[in-house]
Amino acid sequence: MSSQAPRHAHCLIIGSGPSGYTAAIYAARAELKPLMITGLEHGGQLMFTTDVENYPGYPKGRTGPEMMEDFRLQAERFGTEIHYKHVVEVDFSVSPKKIKTDDGSEYTADAVIISTGASAKWLNLPSEQKFRLSGGGVSACAVCDGYFYRGMDVAVVGAGDSAAEEATYLANLCKTVHLLVRRDEMRASAIMQKRVLNTANIKVHWNTETLEVLGDDVVSGIRVINNQTQETSEIPVEGFFLAIGHNPNTQVFKGQVETDDVGYIITHGKTTHTNVPGVFAAGDVQDTEYRQAVTAAGTGCMAALDAERWLKSNELM
Repeated sequence: MSSQAPRHAHCLIIGSGPSGYTAAIYAARAELKPLMITGLEHGGQLMFTTDVENYPGYPKGRTGPEMMEDFRLQAERFGTEIHYKHVVEVDFSVSPKKIKTDDGSEYTADAVIISTGASAKWLNLPSEQKFRLSGGGVSACAVCDGYFYRGMDVAVVGAGDSAAEEATYLANLCKTVHLLVRRDEMRASAIMQKRVLNTANIKVHWNTETLEVLGDDVVSGIRVINNQTQETSEIPVEGFFLAIGHNPNTQVFKGQVETDDVGYIITHGKTTHTNVPGVFAAGDVQDTEYRQAVTAAGTGCMAALDAERWLKSNELM
């Protein structure tokens, strides 16, 4: 335990990214003097995104890291205090709430906004990670990046509703969509399977797994294996999309706030309130549907407003 007295904040934001920074901007302008603990990935998933062209206000587009730097500067401009640490322990059963970081620092807070996001699942192939980090053609979001592959051939990995949705979305933009399914059947709902199978430019590859993403600076194809026949082949594509799910970054909050079976934090109605008074959740950590920067920012605004009203109603500011 730290020998120093815990640092107290009216409003403490756990996690950065569009939701966290937007919450910080609104909280700071409401004179809540927010303190943000960024987490391990400063700026969240957008730090691994090259071109962002669908966020309003950026007509020429912006890279993900550049956009997050803009958000950070705006939050700091209004007085947000940012600590580049990682939360390892929380206690929301007491008031004020207790938070501990990886360097042993302790904090207390009247209100807490959780904006730790959700991380896409990857195959963890070295070649996949190379192109993912370089922005060379690997993505986990067709809605975000599909526009860049208009008229091209792409591949989608997955077998659930998300994969079916991504494949049909891309089919409206791309020449051919190769859907790689690991088993001999899909897990997607019947209606989504029917939609996939009835789309002429979606080619389903059953019992197929990816061995390697091919290319030099950008993706040029994939090497796959049929896990029944052990036959390998190469498919020329220019984009490689993962649709095998997300993991909400909520491990540290286990047992502290209510979550669904996967781990997403449950919020009440059209608010950001969790089941714990004074604890709010914003962004992908509570969003199983949209997972867009603009929707995350919107819920960050909501969380700051909810926190401000809660603090006032409980005479904590």
